[in-house]
Amino acid sequence: MAVVVGIPACAIASKGQVHHSAPARYGAALLDAAGCVPVLIPPIGEAALALLPRLDGLLLDGSPSNVEPWRYGAAEDLTPGAHDPARDATTLALTREALAAGLPLLAICRGIQELNVALGGTLIQKLSAVPGRLTHLGHESDREARYAARHQVRLSGRLAEIIGAAEIMVNSVHEQAIDRPAPALVIEATAPDGTIEGVRAADAKGFAIGVQWHPEWRAGENAASHRLFAAFAAACRERPRPTFPG
Repeated sequence: MAVVVGIPACAIASKGQVHHSAPARYGAALLDAAGCVPVLIPPIGEAALALLPRLDGLLLDGSPSNVEPWRYGAAEDLTPGAHDPARDATTLALTREALAAGLPLLAICRGIQELNVALGGTLIQKLSAVPGRLTHLGHESDREARYAARHQVRLSGRLAEIIGAAEIMVNSVHEQAIDRPAPALVIEATAPDGTIEGVRAADAKGFAIGVQWHPEWRAGENAASHRLFAAFAAACRERPRPTFPG
């Protein structure tokens, strides 16, 4: 039976209509590097929870939008107009329910931020404004240059075991990052400037890892990325489909 992994879509307004979409590279990485079949989850709020029993895993993908600051108690919004309330209402509920049921979860870029907020953590809204931080947001118009390796990350714990290294080079295409980690998260990757680059949900019943970089970019050509997707896929295959209430 095919392993099916859900990817939350964003709500994007274009030409007077709202479209539900996600970058194709996430589904391609699941299919090519992990052998999983991707399906999009529409941003319809808690109604999307009905899809979880039909999935073998959940991949929280990246997005240009940011989690609304009020959702983690921030009084000031430093990125007005860059939010996706429909996605927030969907992914935060999906994350909590998936973790409670032991559904394997891999969170990437915005996804690691959603994982942190869903479990009670906070975010840095403008990393570039924090003194001493590296330039984490790629501005290059050429996609190859934007997603090229930019800095090292130091790995530990389960993430280091999966990737098989204590340090790797990663790309960096983000302006926001974890500020205060949720109590349930263990930090397993950091950049040289202290930016949190990887976490694991310590008490989760199954695979539950988030990374700030983009392993989906050319995942089949990068050994570290391939191992991460392979480990996620293995967890999805080994885990019987969970039973959810309702």
